[in-house]
Amino acid sequence: MKAAAERGADGYMSYYAEDAIEVPNGADAIHGKANIAKTMGFLNDKNNQLTWTPVDAGISISGDLGWTSGTYEFRSKDKDGKVKVEQGKYTSIWKKQPDGNWRVVLDMGNASAGDKK
Repeated sequence: MKAAAERGADGYMSYYAEDAIEVPNGADAIHGKANIAKTMGFLNDKNNQLTWTPVDAGISISGDLGWTSGTYEFRSKDKDGKVKVEQGKYTSIWKKQPDGNWRVVLDMGNASAGDKK
């Protein structure tokens, strides 16, 4: 979250594996980091803010796969300056890479029913 806040889409994408898959709410899956990055430009707009709170996490017995899940909030302003808020939940699956770093290989989120302003 800190990387996304500081560097926008580039910071957010720095944690994705090259072969990652994004499963956006209400849309087809997007395959590959480069293709996912094309959809993340909205994070470069200072009127948009994406925050998330991990609630659960786990790791495989083999130590090479893990997951996090929790809630997110996306705040944006429409063309009239009115704030819109979307809340939801997410799950990310992480895989330890050959260089020892952990990267997201599958990420999905969906909006929660309820408060949307």
